[in-house]
Amino acid sequence: MSSTDPGTLVYAFDIAAEQPWSRVLKKGQTLRIIDSEGKQAVDALMYVADDTAERYSAQDTLRVQGSAYLELGTQLISNRGRVMARITADTCGRHDTSAGCCSCESNAVRFGEATRYQHACRENFILELSRHGLTKRDIVSNLNFFMNVPIEPTGNFTVLDGPSAPGNYVDVTAELDVLFVISNCPQVNNPCNGFDPTPIRVEIREAAAAEMS
Repeated sequence: MSSTDPGTLVYAFDIAAEQPWSRVLKKGQTLRIIDSEGKQAVDALMYVADDTAERYSAQDTLRVQGSAYLELGTQLISNRGRVMARITADTCGRHDTSAGCCSCESNAVRFGEATRYQHACRENFILELSRHGLTKRDIVSNLNFFMNVPIEPTGNFTVLDGPSAPGNYVDVTAELDVLFVISNCPQVNNPCNGFDPTPIRVEIREAAAAEMS
């Protein structure tokens, strides 16, 4: 694990529990996602800013790195085979990109019809993507930071208690200009958020001049 200083802070925002957020991350900038209170899953999507038809590919990311998890050093790959960003610091240790995002439909199937109308990450993504001219058809398999999803040799997996402690963070450094979209997960029916969704903080830093040259 690493906790290196990624540069000069240029933006900071506290994302309320259960809410979405998005921003264009310029090439060379680092987004730090901080689990403010611990045990909070953070779902995320990425799109190339000037051509959103190119977007994050979980399948290509796992294939290229040969691992079922995201961790320090992981290259986040697009559907066109380009490196969109890298995980450059991580005080948590392991993240998921296989379990997808919660939705009203999956809540109803997994937890009962009474949960169908609970707020979910898919609805957060739809709301936030609409601000950028994108629709639900543009939602792809997403990243799940701070989410504990061990995968068995059989391929079966389940969502367990979140592994992050208060203040744990992960840094994502952009290799292209990317639209970064977050759903601060509102799930209350499994332990990914400790059954209690809480705020997170995002910070964007510019790389030092020497690192950019």
